[in-house]
Amino acid sequence: MATETSLYSAEINGGPASAAALTPLAFAGFAHFTAIQVRDRKIRGLDLHLTRLRNASLAFFGRALPDEELRARIRQAVDSGPADQSLTVTIYSPNGEFTTDSMDVQPEVLVRNGAPSNGPTGPLRLAVVEHERPLAAFKHVGESGKTYYLHQAVREGFDDAAFIDRRGHLSEATIWNLVFWDGEAVIWPRAEMLTGTMMGTVQRQLGRLGVPQRHEEITLDRLKEFSGAAVLNSWTPGIAVSAIGSTAIPQAKTFLDLLHRAHAAEPAVRV
Repeated sequence: MATETSLYSAEINGGPASAAALTPLAFAGFAHFTAIQVRDRKIRGLDLHLTRLRNASLAFFGRALPDEELRARIRQAVDSGPADQSLTVTIYSPNGEFTTDSMDVQPEVLVRNGAPSNGPTGPLRLAVVEHERPLAAFKHVGESGKTYYLHQAVREGFDDAAFIDRRGHLSEATIWNLVFWDGEAVIWPRAEMLTGTMMGTVQRQLGRLGVPQRHEEITLDRLKEFSGAAVLNSWTPGIAVSAIGSTAIPQAKTFLDLLHRAHAAEPAVRV
């Protein structure tokens, strides 16, 4: 599994992130974030990242930082690092957690950058775990289950884990969205889950390319109907999935090429 290991810098509200300023955040579980890949100092789907941060801030803290302020913080990090890098933008309350002092408060922003990542090469075999992420619509911190189930999957001989909800519907994987292919249309799971920014960019570009898309409830029994499956996140628009649980899934090069073509069609913009 690819990981971001090299940290270039971290800034809080546009200034250096001191150890004293980072210590409360290091032990906090009430925060949300977005992960961004920067290439040639440009970002795809920037509007989706800003929308994600705005909506989550309103839900978590009752207030949101202006988009222009977030753009300025992201631009500062992009300009201070190499042309290709990973960015993580974390929004948190200066008043910590487990207290009403975190309500209706202006949040603060941590931006850190590190080495760029394109994710693993795949194909991936996914174990099946019954799990529903809390506050699934938000990308938030403090989710030890994602790493726990990844570790369990690897111990069982898989590469990662896919989640199935209490109704028996596949939703997402640990840090990935799931997507399927029936030979003609792209199928997205219908379940409580995070709508990833990569998922959003791929969906809108597939629409512009005229590719049929559907949202459907997907059970384990339905997996044999599909001619391809993939995972995607901010690292990549598509990595082939060769098995989910005990069900093998064909690797569909046409499908993977389509996902990558949709991603490439998304305009990359300077912040």
